[in-house]
Amino acid sequence: MGEILGRVVATERRPNTPHEFHFWTALDAPVGIGTIVRVEGTNPVSGHLPRVYGVIVEGFSYSDLETPLHDVLGADGSPDRASDAPTRRTEIRLYKGAVLRHVPDDPLQPVPLGSVFLASEQDVAVALRMDAYMKEGQSTGIPIGLYRAGAMASPIFLDADFLLGPEAAHLNITGVSGLATKTSAVEWLLGSIFAHFPEKKGTVAALCFNVKGPDLCFLDQPATRLEPSDLELYDKLGVPPAPFANVEYFAPYTARGYSLNTLRSNESLSHNLRPLTWGLREVLQYAEVLLNKDDVDAKADALIDFIRERVVDQDFQDAALGTTPHRVQSFTELERFFRELLRAMEEKNQEQWRTHHVATIRKVRNRLTNISTRCRGLVTDDGTVSDLPWGAFQDRGVYVVDVANLEEDAQDLIFARVVTQLRERLEKRTLGVDHVVVFVDELNKYAPSDGPDTYVRKMLLDVAERGRYLGLVLFAAQQFRSQVHRRVVGNSGTALFGRMDSDELATPGYATLAPATRTKLATLDKGELMVRHPHFTQPVFVRFPRPAVLSGREGVEKFPPAEEPTLDEAIVRALRPLDRTITLDWVKETIALADEDEVLRARNRTLQVRPDDPKAFFRAQLKRRIPAETVAPRPRPAIRTSPNDDPYAF
Repeated sequence: MGEILGRVVATERRPNTPHEFHFWTALDAPVGIGTIVRVEGTNPVSGHLPRVYGVIVEGFSYSDLETPLHDVLGADGSPDRASDAPTRRTEIRLYKGAVLRHVPDDPLQPVPLGSVFLASEQDVAVALRMDAYMKEGQSTGIPIGLYRAGAMASPIFLDADFLLGPEAAHLNITGVSGLATKTSAVEWLLGSIFAHFPEKKGTVAALCFNVKGPDLCFLDQPATRLEPSDLELYDKLGVPPAPFANVEYFAPYTARGYSLNTLRSNESLSHNLRPLTWGLREVLQYAEVLLNKDDVDAKADALIDFIRERVVDQDFQDAALGTTPHRVQSFTELERFFRELLRAMEEKNQEQWRTHHVATIRKVRNRLTNISTRCRGLVTDDGTVSDLPWGAFQDRGVYVVDVANLEEDAQDLIFARVVTQLRERLEKRTLGVDHVVVFVDELNKYAPSDGPDTYVRKMLLDVAERGRYLGLVLFAAQQFRSQVHRRVVGNSGTALFGRMDSDELATPGYATLAPATRTKLATLDKGELMVRHPHFTQPVFVRFPRPAVLSGREGVEKFPPAEEPTLDEAIVRALRPLDRTITLDWVKETIALADEDEVLRARNRTLQVRPDDPKAFFRAQLKRRIPAETVAPRPRPAIRTSPNDDPYAF
């Protein structure tokens, strides 16, 4: 049973209840806030000796003094003479514990007087109800960290059915920037999920949005250092200390279009970096993300719907536009369609076309054709598409979309389309995997509790409320949980808390925590978390190891971002991963007579198709031009002169 740690006590002023109890210990007892203990009752209930598990949430220390004045008088007012007292005052350590579990559960009674023991590893599993989902051969446990108390260390597991669905799902992590290690915790947990996700539950992948600098830009690179203590944690938790083996990166181009808009631009890391570009077909469905609701009224919405359903990707024919069918597949062709339509209306002096007023047509033309300019680098004029591998997601694959350097409009468009595609394909079971973890940082920006009801916030609410049935799981992080929409955090089955700001802890959302627990939250070290989970009736403190991947700051130092290239260098850098024989001289010779837009379109098309012969394919995308030749002048025949005796000559 182990050594007795303390004794449960109860007084009229401080009685024990079914959910909390008090006990005293020796001064040197290895307990503190967050320690899990076991209480052994002495009187049988229904034929069983009651056993109660609890976690310490508050501590008290006092002596037999009635007032501090007595101690001052006993030392003659001099602190250094306190040791001269003939007797040492008795000090008592009293702790308050919150009940984790009663065994048996029924009848539910106040905690009995009895002996208190430090919880063993088996006790921790029972106290946190991990024994229900850690059965041999049927385990659904995902390691989250290591619980320590004295010399005892016990792995803490989350239930995959309540972390990734279908019973409950989603995870939210809160803490101050830089000290709470929110990104590190998510990186560690994703590695733990990939290592322990039950095979019977199917396949799993992760899609991460990189919204801050280089945070998630080096998930496939090993950490520069892992301390022996970190390696020990990896070993105890059964997770290999290695970076993610299957990672793909996606980023739009810069506005200039020469290079990808990401800090992962070092040429040695280009093997798994892909451009993210969309055309008219991909963007038009989410046009409302970019359009001002106050500016685009119901009439404009009706015209946009008509264009989306009847014009784009259709052989559209109308008497006002002549007999030749129009097929609109890009923003360039859409602009041509509007131009010809308005010209025909002006020639016929018409103010309406198919119930749409000319002013509405001009407004919609302006708003839609402006999208490719506002999101330049992401949205292409010519319709070239380079997208995520929809339908071919791989098990244990990580897909990172870098939006850190994009304007807000482009970020919103990416969030909306990517998450909507995930939801639709998981509904149809055509994504390639059964579960997807979506990681979004800075939730205070994307799902605030106040402010306008944006498309992105609606999308995050929809995922939080209905995603678990589809296998779409949201892992989100923020600095201030109290300022995130309540339906997002409220639907998160698991919550992690790193070091917290004192002002945040003073908000009503943390009132259920004991003062000592809030104090500990405000002083947590890096690598420590407080965990809430549906199976845990009280929060638990754990420690997790340093992620086995290169951090963003260290990655930028080891792999410095490349400088903005010239057009020739940009083509070489983009095509060389497809064909290592492509050289700068070959590119210069090939594009010597082509204009910049034509060269960029040829590059994008080559990257999209990824042909067997990139050189020939790239050259075929350029217009054929006949080089100028110098032609020798033809000899001119001599001008015939009139005879000298011609009487009619001048």
